[in-house]
Amino acid sequence: MPQPPALPDLPIRESLPALLEAVARTGTAVLAAPPGTGKTTLAPLALAGLIDAGPDHVTRDMPQRRVLVAEPRRLATRAAAARMAAILGERVGDRVGFQIRGETRRSAATRVEVVTTGVLLNRLLADPELPGVDLVVLDECHERHLETDTACAFLIETRQVLRPDLGLVAASATADVALWTGLLAAGGDPAPAIASEPMRHPVAMHWAPPRERLDPPDGLRVDPRFLGHVSHVVGRALDADDGDALVFLPGAAEIRRVADQLRNLDADIYQLHGSVSSAEQDRAMRAGGRRRVVLATDIAESSLTVPGVRIVVDAGLARRPVVDHARGLPGLTTAPASRAAADQRAGRAGREGPGAVWRCWSEAEHLRRAAQPVPDVAAADLTAFRLQAACWGTAVADLALPGPPPAGAVEAAEAVLEALGAIDGDGAATDRGRALARVGLHPRLARALVDGAARVGSAKAAEVAALLGLDRRGSGDDLLAQWRQLRAARDRQWEREAQRLARAVPEVDRRVGDDEAAATVIALAFPERVAKRSGAQWLTAGGTGATCADGSALAGSEWIAVADADRSPGRAAALIRAGVPIDGGLARELVGVRREERVEWDRERRDVVARSVRMVGAITDAVEPLKDPDPALVAAALHEGLRQEGLALLGRWPLAKELRDRMAFCHREIGEPWPDVSEAALVADTAWLEPWWSRARRREDLARITAEDALRNLLPWSEDIDRAAPRRLELGNGVTGRVDYGDGRPVLSMKLQLFFGATAIPPVAGVPVQAHLLDPAGRPLAVTSDLESFWQGPYQQVRKEMRGRYPKHPWPEDPASAEPTAWTNRRLRGG
Repeated sequence: MPQPPALPDLPIRESLPALLEAVARTGTAVLAAPPGTGKTTLAPLALAGLIDAGPDHVTRDMPQRRVLVAEPRRLATRAAAARMAAILGERVGDRVGFQIRGETRRSAATRVEVVTTGVLLNRLLADPELPGVDLVVLDECHERHLETDTACAFLIETRQVLRPDLGLVAASATADVALWTGLLAAGGDPAPAIASEPMRHPVAMHWAPPRERLDPPDGLRVDPRFLGHVSHVVGRALDADDGDALVFLPGAAEIRRVADQLRNLDADIYQLHGSVSSAEQDRAMRAGGRRRVVLATDIAESSLTVPGVRIVVDAGLARRPVVDHARGLPGLTTAPASRAAADQRAGRAGREGPGAVWRCWSEAEHLRRAAQPVPDVAAADLTAFRLQAACWGTAVADLALPGPPPAGAVEAAEAVLEALGAIDGDGAATDRGRALARVGLHPRLARALVDGAARVGSAKAAEVAALLGLDRRGSGDDLLAQWRQLRAARDRQWEREAQRLARAVPEVDRRVGDDEAAATVIALAFPERVAKRSGAQWLTAGGTGATCADGSALAGSEWIAVADADRSPGRAAALIRAGVPIDGGLARELVGVRREERVEWDRERRDVVARSVRMVGAITDAVEPLKDPDPALVAAALHEGLRQEGLALLGRWPLAKELRDRMAFCHREIGEPWPDVSEAALVADTAWLEPWWSRARRREDLARITAEDALRNLLPWSEDIDRAAPRRLELGNGVTGRVDYGDGRPVLSMKLQLFFGATAIPPVAGVPVQAHLLDPAGRPLAVTSDLESFWQGPYQQVRKEMRGRYPKHPWPEDPASAEPTAWTNRRLRGG
């Protein structure tokens, strides 16, 4: 009888009996186990009945299960399978196997299969009953990857409707257990929660912030001085502590830069990120004779142990999804890692013994960071998720998701899918949508593969789609050059994926050059990112400005098919990270062309401009004069001119001011039927400008309209403006004067001597008239609406001052009884 395998002494072993009992009783469980406790390796083996789970559960009494373990990352999938196989003393592919996109190792004997969550989703969509699977373990569910959330919702529905016997375990490394126990509730009761003690190895914490103030991350850019600081901290950590070092950096570009800075270290430097081949990943995961420094993205945060690591150096940064739904630019941005992520990373140092963590930020800053990362469902592109939900057949609102997706993001995803023909107007998956979903790529890339194969050949379409889907890009933004480099290097992972994709479409042979093939596939995947040169930058069909890095091979291209662009928050233009030149004719064909008649008011010309415009999305591709524009569009343009420049565009507008002021007075003081003649009202409704307005075609036609004549169109036929707001007013002394209504009230301005003999001013429409009494030079002496009071009082002081200044003019003691005059004393005496 074969001896049971010797199990590593990990904390999870104490929790395995409770886990098995919970699953046997309810079919579900939530396993809360901190990093390094063995939940990813020992728990699946115990659930499958492949190891002795403790004194109360000998192997022969355990139920024999086929267990599917879902991991959010390819690296963790392969590593977990390798570790479990090693525990059993077997090769991967025997009782423990794995499947990732483009690579499978399993056999008829396989009892535990580790898959990526993407592979799990494809299996569920192909057959929701998951035949041949007894239990599913969703690992690292606390990280809230979108595919994990989606798989959880689908599995819950499968248990409720099709497979109540299907076991489901959610494994989390955090204490947020209530969310998952509620989601996995069976029969109304929360799922059992099983906890594991953390590793007991002590971990020393070192805070190592930069001494100088450095620029914060901007989009995908990280201050090179900060990366130099991280390299310096790595050197300090290696001098101070024993063991291999695991260094967390946000992305492949930063890893390459720091690797170059550490090349003189007496240690082997390994890079661990999504673009690294499987063979290189395996080498990074193996302890060797020399000391190692493993530079990794957050793929090493959880689910796996890097052997030999006792030191963690954490740059404290993470790449997070960010989507500009309006312009179709999903991408990544660099942000401070959450406290939960930092704790996950720190746990790597204490998995095999006492360790040390060096954080490249201060303890005070740590306390200000977000407690948890933002779930993918709240920030990521939801196009693939929405298509999966459509193929699954359950409305998004009815899925048992850990958190609801934003409505705007769902609507944006639906708009993309409708444009691809993947869903119909009711949101249900079409046959084309189901075919795209089966490809196992983002719907955009699946569409580019399916439609591109017919244009450029299945082999080349598959190679470009594999390049975009696997993100096997190196440095630089010339995707065509990177494609050729992959070919020359015979990258095995890329070749396997290209072969898989080629098998997913009908075989088509086309003699098309690489440049056209790459441009075609990219433009089919991202038509809104096709861009044309516009001044110092490009304008995409989606309406976003785009620039390229200094020295880019793309700089001289008029048209570019953009595969990836980084549009950082606050920036008007996106930075092209990957693209290829595209012929203008091909761009027009793939994006589509529409003709627009544009009749607009041109601010610079200050006139109507009519053009026929050829548009490629938001790109103005060509412009021609429009000979016979639509009169309605011309009227709208002229109307816009009035809004922008005002009524001064009309002919002799200043001469119409007096009439408009009188009409405005009547509207304000009398009301109906006097119309509103404010600028806003006159611009809003141009009916008063008829019949001239309907014949106007340009600015000079407006100048021919006599504004005063047009205003008279608004005079009520039942009213007399000369009576309601007379132009001239006669005083009791027989003198008449012009009334000014420009200040909002009637004003009568004359020389003071013309008011002699008058003791009152007649009102206008019941409104007192204000008299402006002027000196002989025409300057104001006094303002009054009560002449009698003025003569009896203030006039005496005015007389005293003015007699000396203007002795030739009359200043009688009793002006109320004096004769009005505009003459001097001499003229009055006949001199």
